Amino acid sequence: MAGFFKSILQRFTKPDIDWDELEAMLISGDLGPKLSLQIVTDLQLQQRKLHGADIVQVARDHVRKILPETNAALTPFQDGRPKVLLIIGVNGVGKTTSTAKLAHLLHHSGHKVVLAAADTFRAAAVEQLQVWSQRLNIPMVKGPPNGDPASVCFEAYDLACKTGAQFLLCDTAGRLHTKHNLMEEMKKINRILGRKDETSPHEVILVVDATTGSNALQQAREFHKAIPLTGLIVTKLDGSGKGGILVAIQQELGVPTRFIGLGEKVEDFQSFDSKKFVEELL
Repeated sequence: MAGFFKSILQRFTKPDIDWDELEAMLISGDLGPKLSLQIVTDLQLQQRKLHGADIVQVARDHVRKILPETNAALTPFQDGRPKVLLIIGVNGVGKTTSTAKLAHLLHHSGHKVVLAAADTFRAAAVEQLQVWSQRLNIPMVKGPPNGDPASVCFEAYDLACKTGAQFLLCDTAGRLHTKHNLMEEMKKINRILGRKDETSPHEVILVVDATTGSNALQQAREFHKAIPLTGLIVTKLDGSGKGGILVAIQQELGVPTRFIGLGEKVEDFQSFDSKKFVEELL
């Protein structure tokens, strides 16, 4: 979002603010119509001469109030059960790569991890995850091409238990939120995992692409409706110049950003730090 807020500073150098233009700019930064209107209203109520720095400060304050101060850490269960993470999202958002990067982050922190290649319809996704699993030395379970993804997750859960893994990451097929049959299949995976542990999956994490803006919010709405989300992975935050979409999703749905992707390398992935995010809005 750094570039976005700099553009506000550059555009509004004089106190004669065009409120419609400002609201349009805030919406274009993916903050969403609701928050954009709140920021504009707050500024108008101040009834004083305002410049770009004032706008940015008020916007920053609003964002700070919306985002949780702390990010809930992924901690393993103490009773030996694997914590199951269902990674979901539409095609092309970097879901499989994000799953591998999260596995690396957990593995690097000293946790035992198992991967489930539950995208059985796209051979390239299975191959991609297999390359990552070999590179990271993390066991992976896959099924036959076009096989039942729920059975892959079921089998992977057994392996996680057998090997004493603390985390099971299930990489599911990319699916459009508008495709009813694919959303139903995702619900089936959810039910099947519940047979192993009625509280499973313990985390349902949606991967969204920061550059897709309001589309990401619509995706979050539909997925959240199908299976309640516990968090987001936001990819391409390095190149979007925006990132406001994670604020809009938090405000509307109460779904926090848990991790962010900042590049192509496996290390370009980290837990989301809201304080750092707000500080770096400029």
